Amino acid sequence: MHGEHITTPFGRRPMTLALVKRQTIVSEIRQGKSANKWKIFRDVSEAKVMLDLKDRSLAVLDALLSFHPENELRQDAQLVVFPSNAQLSLRAHGIAGATLRRHLAFLVEAGLILRKDSANGKRYAHRGRGGDIESAFGFDLSPLLARADELAAFANQVVAERTAIRRAREKLTICRRDVRKLIAMAAEEGVSGDWDSISEACTALLKPLNHSASLETINRVLNDMGLLLSEVINILKFHSDSDNPSTNDAHSEHHTQSSYTESHIESEPDRKSLACEPDAHHGSARSHAENVPLSMVLRACTDIGAYGPGGTIATWRDLMAASVVVRSMLGVSSATFEDACHVMGPENTAITLACILERARHINSAGGYLRDLTRRARQKAFSPTPMLMALLRANSGAEGRARLVT
Repeated sequence: MHGEHITTPFGRRPMTLALVKRQTIVSEIRQGKSANKWKIFRDVSEAKVMLDLKDRSLAVLDALLSFHPENELRQDAQLVVFPSNAQLSLRAHGIAGATLRRHLAFLVEAGLILRKDSANGKRYAHRGRGGDIESAFGFDLSPLLARADELAAFANQVVAERTAIRRAREKLTICRRDVRKLIAMAAEEGVSGDWDSISEACTALLKPLNHSASLETINRVLNDMGLLLSEVINILKFHSDSDNPSTNDAHSEHHTQSSYTESHIESEPDRKSLACEPDAHHGSARSHAENVPLSMVLRACTDIGAYGPGGTIATWRDLMAASVVVRSMLGVSSATFEDACHVMGPENTAITLACILERARHINSAGGYLRDLTRRARQKAFSPTPMLMALLRANSGAEGRARLVT
């Protein structure tokens, strides 16, 4: 078709700021720039989530690119393609007309193509006497060339994140297998411990994971699984030390030196006395608490924060001060509290009370529960870490009806 048509670069479509910006970017393509159109298409395919595109949109883009006669998109070449909807539909695997128009709009919205409309809205080209295209109206592929480097960066980012997710999943699989193997070995060897609860905690940790889990979610589960593995290793190490007389004697001597030799907790202990006490005691009673970050405790036990000094908890000292208030509020006697501190250490006792507070409505007698946990801790069959793991899962919503693992 020949003839002169007057039109703006935007055609008859409504002008928007986004459209003006895209047109400006296209007009500023570096002189002599070129890029392989199929390399760009692969980058777009990799980055489709970042560009908010579906597979149908990619099929339409693939069809549009097939109407460009060369493999290279060049700044000094004609980059407008003008197929009819029927031709596009055929090359896009028979996509329906309405669906085709919708996905063309998605590609425009994603800033990958521009519409270059004629005065009457038709798609066609003006050719010179030699048959070369002088001007064309249809879909401008220039944005793909203009954004080629950006799209490549998007694709690299997606690939890097996918690689990081794969590696994180591999690490998690290895860590989970180590936990399972150690639990099975401990059960076979008759090592004392609440292995059923630890096994349930391991299962609960994996609940938030699915095929589309984010890297952040996987890393959080991996971190928690690592803590659980450390807990299992600690229990097995203690059992191994107990089986070795010389090691056991040294451990007993160290425990005697580092444990409470007399009661430092009065019938109504104040916050200051309890909060300052742990600094003088660095024995085995603290070993489990040192493997648990305070941030993890506060994520699992959201209620305890209100009882810290000034209504907040920023340090382990604050947590232990809060536990003094909480034990009184829950009706736990000072003797029970003192015994728990003696057996488990003040940090672990504070963690345990924070867990009990979090599940208080499900516990008939907080004092009786703490006494039972203290008895099990004395037998090296309890630590608060599995309780924290279960609460983390419950609070994240992955296990809304999770029972407290002890």
